[in-house]
Amino acid sequence: MIFKDYYKILGLENNKVNNEQIKIAFREQAKKYHPDVNGGNARTEERFKDINEAYRVLSNSSTKRKYDRMWNTHVAKKQAKQEYQESKRDKDSIFSDFFNMFFGVPTETNQENNTNIKKKNPIKGENVETEINVGIEDAYYGTEKKISLRTVNGKMKTFSVKIPEGIRDGEKIRLLGQGKQGSNGGKNGDMFIKINIQNNNKFKLQGYDVVTDLFLTPWEAALGKRVNIDSIDDTVSLYVPPGIQSGEKIRIAQKGYKDGRGSRGDLVAEVKTVVPKRLTEDEKELFEKLKNISTFNPRNK
Repeated sequence: MIFKDYYKILGLENNKVNNEQIKIAFREQAKKYHPDVNGGNARTEERFKDINEAYRVLSNSSTKRKYDRMWNTHVAKKQAKQEYQESKRDKDSIFSDFFNMFFGVPTETNQENNTNIKKKNPIKGENVETEINVGIEDAYYGTEKKISLRTVNGKMKTFSVKIPEGIRDGEKIRLLGQGKQGSNGGKNGDMFIKINIQNNNKFKLQGYDVVTDLFLTPWEAALGKRVNIDSIDDTVSLYVPPGIQSGEKIRIAQKGYKDGRGSRGDLVAEVKTVVPKRLTEDEKELFEKLKNISTFNPRNK
């Protein structure tokens, strides 16, 4: 039979503890390893049984004294350095052989009751994950979307999902109790919905920054100009300096996406110089004149 260190199971360093300390340690460990918290994990269920077993022995002054004599002998032999090992359990009982040293072997009736208790342990249902696409402007302002999913029994179910304003790309929304059904009276699992923010033709999200195109004519890029440019929530007046190059970026502070801390990223305007596909006779004449008088050659280094 493998010795079970009930003090280690409850997270206590030694047996120099009073009943109140044992009770506090039991509550902390029971909360951590409770089956409802761990979704029916087999290993945590076994650990939870050990925790209850340890508390039953150590909370009783008589059984604690008996156990402490064994514990002191064990510590002396192993020098308090040997890792504790969990005992193998009888499949027909929820209590270990080590525990039965203190309370005796259960009767046939008790074994039947224990088996029934084990069978009726509530098990939480599995969580379900899915994802939906949300436009960048809807994500910025917040919105409500309806999604339809097929349940485990093959039926379609519609959920209303509230998208909070300023949600991050890849962030998950949790719908409590909308996962798979629990068993033996256990709670239903939860549904986690991953949000994918979709860019559009006007705006592109990069972190907290919003990138947009700033289209300029060749003469606007050469001479400079004040232009109006749209952000997500308003229109910004922007000064374009003379000689700006296609591909350069101008930042407008605090006009980007919400950062969740009461501030915003930047609006990033990327310059794209656009040449007219068709020229009027006057425009063509002016371009010909510019070609003849200009010494500028972009291919010269």
